[in-house]
Formats: sequence, C-alpha cells, structure tokens
Amino acid sequence: MKQFVIYRRVSTADQGRSGLGLEAQTRDIDLYLTNYAETPYEIAGDFLDVLSGRDNDRPELTKALDLCRRTGAELLVAKLDRLSRRVSFIANLMDDPKVRLRVASMPNADKFQLHIYAALAEQERDFISLRTKAALAEAKARGQKLGGLRDKTGKRNEAIQRDALAFTQKVRPIVEPLRASGATLAVIAGALDGAGISTARGGKWTPMQVKRVMERLSLAH
Repeated sequence: MKQFVIYRRVSTADQGRSGLGLEAQTRDIDLYLTNYAETPYEIAGDFLDVLSGRDNDRPELTKALDLCRRTGAELLVAKLDRLSRRVSFIANLMDDPKVRLRVASMPNADKFQLHIYAALAEQERDFISLRTKAALAEAKARGQKLGGLRDKTGKRNEAIQRDALAFTQKVRPIVEPLRASGATLAVIAGALDGAGISTARGGKWTPMQVKRVMERLSLAH
C-alpha cells in the first residue's frame, strides 16, 4: 500500500499570509490525496513544525525524514518552500536515495522539475528583496514616512490570531473530552452542530474543520 508522511511548517507570520498558513497547507495536501494519490494509501505520519523555518532548527522535519527512510513512505508537503527556501537543502534531499518527495501544489512534477522550480524561486526572492530595498531607499530619499502600512498589517494579523484562538477556546469543552474518549472527527462535528455551535464563519462543521481546531488547541498548550 502507498504510504505518505505529511510535513507542514508554519510560523506566526505565515498564519496571516494566504497560501502559507496551516489551514491552506492542510487544504492543499487534502486536495492532492483526494485527486492525485494512488489508492489505497496510508498516512504513516503527520508532522508539524511551528517556528521560523531555519533549516537547522526543524525537529519535526528530522522525524518526518527518519520515518520516510525507515518505511519507504513518500514525503508529502503542500508547497516546496514549506520544506525549505534554500536550493541547496532541497538538492541534498533529492540526492538521498531513501527519500522520495511529493509536492501537493505540483502533483506531477518530477525531481528535475522541482529542482528547477526551487532555483527559480530562490532567484525571484533575491530579486524581490533587492527591489524592496531600492523602493524603500527611494521613498526615504523623498522624505516619505515608512512603516505605517506594515504596522497596520501586523496589527490586523494579530487580531485575526486572537479571534481564532478565542473561538478555539470556546469549543474546547466539547472537543477535548470527546477526542479523549476516542470519538472520531465526524462524531465531534456532529456534536458541535447538535449543541448549536456554528463554525467561526457561521456554517456547519466538517471533520476537517474539527481537525484544524484540534491543531490550534495543541499549539495553544
């Protein structure tokens, strides 16, 4: 049976940026498994790093890679930059004969294509950094006050995080005891609906939404 080891990486800053947050990565991985994965398949492990993303400080990625090497499972990530932003790291990983990599957002890409994409993405980030520095220097030369927009964006993201955490704490008394008793995600979703508790957006609960709440609860501990 086909086996996958799922790896996701997120930081506080990522949670406020579309496409990089935990929910977005989970969605992309679910889309891959539903539409592209060989069936039947098995999830051999699911690992999550919550940190800055430095390549030398990701304990869960180390565990995920060790599991891949021991079981022959394929490492599945949502986006290539969730694995690393450095071409050298990705290249070394691709040279490992015991690790096979699959990127959900590029479901049919082979090793060569992923390597090329990583190199191009690194060049683009370097150029964007240079362009941003040049634009800031020009704005400063014109006497334009800097930092206002960034401060507003940061405060808005912090407010979103506070609201998400507050909602998670609201459903904790129902979710945690049910999960501890062995209830499935579907059963917990039904219990929340039955208690008259809507999702944060006012809708009905799904097993995936329950899973995301549980992940937030684990991060809050």
